[in-house]
Amino acid sequence: MKEAEKNIVNYATFYGSRSTVAPAFVRGMLAGVSAAGHTPAQMLAAVKIPSGCLLDDSARVPLADYAALYRHVTETLNDEAFGLFSSPMRVGAFEFLCRAAVTAPHLEEALARCSRFLHVMLPDMEISVRRQGDQAVLEIAERLALTVDRVFAHEWLLRTLHGLACWLVGRGIALDVVEFPYPRPGHIDDYTLIYTENSRFDADRLRASISANLLDLPVRRDEDDLQRFLAGGPARLTMLYRRDRELVTQVRDYLRSALPDLPELPETAAALNMSVRTLIRRLENEASSFRAIKDAMRRDIALARMAKTSQPIGSIAAELGFCDSSAFFRAFVGWTGMSPKAYRLQLRP
Repeated sequence: MKEAEKNIVNYATFYGSRSTVAPAFVRGMLAGVSAAGHTPAQMLAAVKIPSGCLLDDSARVPLADYAALYRHVTETLNDEAFGLFSSPMRVGAFEFLCRAAVTAPHLEEALARCSRFLHVMLPDMEISVRRQGDQAVLEIAERLALTVDRVFAHEWLLRTLHGLACWLVGRGIALDVVEFPYPRPGHIDDYTLIYTENSRFDADRLRASISANLLDLPVRRDEDDLQRFLAGGPARLTMLYRRDRELVTQVRDYLRSALPDLPELPETAAALNMSVRTLIRRLENEASSFRAIKDAMRRDIALARMAKTSQPIGSIAAELGFCDSSAFFRAFVGWTGMSPKAYRLQLRP
């Protein structure tokens, strides 16, 4: 075996498939570099990824290396959209996209701001979010035909918007169905990890469906959260594979099982056999935090109890670990903008 081939095999087999991406995503990211006077081999060498990986679909690329390549390509091209579109999205645009969204009161408004921002930055594309019964649909369509790599352009744009939405509300958002405007790709297995198992192809435009009530989720991030998030830049969103968010689920399940007691961060970390620092870091990598998980869990249970049962408000407050009904009242108003009683009244026929 040639030395280059041996290096590719070692590189591919050292990492488990759960923490890697398909070479197709790397090829897509590098599709626009030639027009800027660079070669894919130069870009790969800069972050120590064997160039032979592009030719071998079994030689998967570690997420950390993919993120490093993401940063290197965008900085070298001064284009956070990799040269995929007729107009570059200059470095720094992603920060302003986040700043526009983070001050929105809820997810629906945050996504609307993202759509307006990207309409200016990427005139090739048309992005919209609309309610359709009990579903909300994110649509991505081409104003101008994409000529560089339209598959990766759609993959990247959906991944960016979905990852940002998850981070803004501090929880995973399940994509129920995604229709993609191109034939079924060879790296379809990664779509299950990144998007949804229910992926469809050959549509006239990209449509991603979620539960409509998720648009009402409040944006839970502040300036401090934003500064930490931006430290990783847009490359951080490449780390948010669905199965790499398992820790959020573990923390949520642990907290729920402890109700009406609410364990604090040190107790939770100990229960999960890790240090506090490790738990904080891993939750940040999954675009979440201990506080966001706890708040989201209490909110979701409270809204379900209020909507589906006649359980007294004081009983719900006690079940969720609030010290008294007034504390629950304040939290509920923060979640919904109305009192628990008013919320129940609006649900009645």
